[in-house]
Amino acid sequence: MHLIDLLSPSRVRIERVVTSKKRLLENLATLLADGSGNELERAIFNNLCARERMGSTALGHGVAIPHGRCTQLNTAIGAFIRLSEPVDFGAADGQPVDLICALAVPQHFTHQHLVLLAELAEMFASQGARDKLRAAPDSAALYRLLADWQPAADAAA
Repeated sequence: MHLIDLLSPSRVRIERVVTSKKRLLENLATLLADGSGNELERAIFNNLCARERMGSTALGHGVAIPHGRCTQLNTAIGAFIRLSEPVDFGAADGQPVDLICALAVPQHFTHQHLVLLAELAEMFASQGARDKLRAAPDSAALYRLLADWQPAADAAA
């Protein structure tokens, strides 16, 4: 399973202004719940917040990967937001984030969860990938970039 398997075009967005980390997590929970109701949205939000209390999921270079496990889910889902105005996310390098990929996974999704996080860390470690995501003119172009990206292990095969 790769990142693109978890995304849909409706869950890849460019957001103009988000005023805080909390508001960003609320927006991500709404995207991840994908119209499935307030109960799931609230559960995802609570799990994202609980994970952030353990330590920021900001990787540096303006990137964050908020993620959490959710007992209400049977399959993993993802959402991607690029902010036009970065928001403080408590990154170790002190940089606010503007590229955010959120994951919500079932409780039992242990190994796959780690593989997905490693894949995302690999993508975001690339200055070129970050630059392309930041330069994408719209949400559709962002989605295409995410769909076309392949981990090094897959590209070598």
